Amino acid sequence: MFPEYDVIVVGGGHAGCEAAVAAANMGSKVLLATMNMETIAKMSCNPAMGGVAKGQIVREIDALGGYSGIVTDHTMIQFRMLNLSKGPAMWSPRAQSDRMRFAEKWRLMLEAHPNVSFWQEMVTGILVNDNRVYGVRTSLGLEIKSKTVILTNGTFLNGIIHIGERKISAGRAGERASTGITAQLVELGFEADRMKTGTPARVDGRTINWDIMEVQPGDEPAGKFSYTDTPQLKNQRPCHITYTNQAVHDVLKTGFDKSPMFTGRIQGIGPRYCPSIEDKIERFADKQRHQLFIEPEGWNTCEVYVNGFSSSLPEDIQHKAMQLIPGFEQAKMFRPGYAIEYDFFQPTQLKVSLETRLVDNLFFAGQINGTTGYEEAAAQGLMAGINAHHKINEIDPFVLKRSEAYIGVLIDDLINKGTKEPYRMFTSRAEHRILLRQDNADTRLTPLAQQVGLEVNDRMQRVRQKQAAHEKIAQFVQQCSIAPSEIDQVLLQKGSAPLKQKMKMHKILLRPNMSIRDFAQAIPKVGDFMAQFEDEFVECAEINLKYEGYIRKEKEQVEKINRLENVKLYEETDYQSIKGLSLEAVEKLSQLKPATIGQASRISGVSPADISVLLIYVGR
Repeated sequence: MFPEYDVIVVGGGHAGCEAAVAAANMGSKVLLATMNMETIAKMSCNPAMGGVAKGQIVREIDALGGYSGIVTDHTMIQFRMLNLSKGPAMWSPRAQSDRMRFAEKWRLMLEAHPNVSFWQEMVTGILVNDNRVYGVRTSLGLEIKSKTVILTNGTFLNGIIHIGERKISAGRAGERASTGITAQLVELGFEADRMKTGTPARVDGRTINWDIMEVQPGDEPAGKFSYTDTPQLKNQRPCHITYTNQAVHDVLKTGFDKSPMFTGRIQGIGPRYCPSIEDKIERFADKQRHQLFIEPEGWNTCEVYVNGFSSSLPEDIQHKAMQLIPGFEQAKMFRPGYAIEYDFFQPTQLKVSLETRLVDNLFFAGQINGTTGYEEAAAQGLMAGINAHHKINEIDPFVLKRSEAYIGVLIDDLINKGTKEPYRMFTSRAEHRILLRQDNADTRLTPLAQQVGLEVNDRMQRVRQKQAAHEKIAQFVQQCSIAPSEIDQVLLQKGSAPLKQKMKMHKILLRPNMSIRDFAQAIPKVGDFMAQFEDEFVECAEINLKYEGYIRKEKEQVEKINRLENVKLYEETDYQSIKGLSLEAVEKLSQLKPATIGQASRISGVSPADISVLLIYVGR
């Protein structure tokens, strides 16, 4: 009935979709197995992509040939660049999406791919022989053979929804949990644990008083995620902002004795940076109010997402408290918020390729590794798909360094440190964030993608255009002389000292608050020159010019660190036999089996003295 596939991807969420297209685009025959074809790429929680650090990840996925940015651009209803008041390393794109169109666009793109096949059924186990996976087993007892398997089960592994004192076996609202896989993996020696996340109520937008809320419009003109020729968003839907108050908090507190979080019924640890409203009230008791973002779910639906009001309290308490929020006095709920608890596996059990250490050719990606967020999941799926294809074809794993991508930081953190709470990416996790900006993801990563055989020819052509533009802009800015009469009025408006004589444009550009746009608007020769380039090309060139000194120092630091990254260690290394290592280092190194000295240096419990011993051991 089934041919033997190169890759079977279990789960049709964001990780599964990116894993499937990554392997398929490289030439692998892929089967995407999902319990429900109608919920492929469903946005289970908020209808948005990107955000702080997450937006950088989406751009990186796109630079590597992934589809998340393309789908977002085709289905977004609003775009905003966050953190513009801070430095460019912190700028983060974010888009509100049309939830239904987002899932539809993903499915249609997958169906259009000749290398992707589908099977709708629960996968209850993997087929393993001699510590090597060779396929999956389904709830009907079917055995489907493959050379590799990627598990992207999301919140479905033994998932339990909590609403007040009620518990429901489910992977998300209205969908059954997945059973069988956890028990088998534990039997094979994997370490499993529980995690918790949650989601707020969905509300009928027709019953909300929008007029008394603060309007949050999108950027004009709207930006994009993808480096490909995706459509420009012309019209946008606004979001709105409102706040809780003490009366809301008081009503919510009446349900705390029935809260599964406070009564101990939930054992899994929840996300630190996206807590439920009851958790916020408990942890931040001094705060009189909490901000809520009211987000539309699409162009035509009246369904609304109440961002910041996640809850697992009884539904009557949620509704009563909600109607005390300004603008929600007459609000009707479509469904209450809930908490969901599910199985995950410590990611320290993975290699740098996301292949498991215990079972060959078996890969994990997404929330099964303890992460939270569509973007983090999609990034892992992309890398697992690439590396599954590489494993089949006996090609070395594709691994991104911490200095090359937020994706590299994400995977390095997971496999070296593990996680005790849902892992979420932040710019603060990246020590080289001045290099890992959202504007340069293509120049950083697309050449690497081309080297490993990903379909990025159109993106690579644009990278060459961008690099050529940067060289021309840099040369112009460094050579162009500006007279005081041409720019002094702009400088005075910005509170900057006027020029005493002619000065090179580059030196003036280094002043705070000065941009190439200021020069272009004030000086015709500058405006005429810059008009030949895309705005994005000019912006990226400007950032490189303004922060040239910082970027150079960061690259020098990276070069020093990379000397350790290039010193390889081997899985078969017997750390017990290396004299001079601390007992903790022996234990951690034997367990995690780092691929390089650099990776070993980031393992908790491995000291600089231990690294010196390892360097001597490998002859350095």
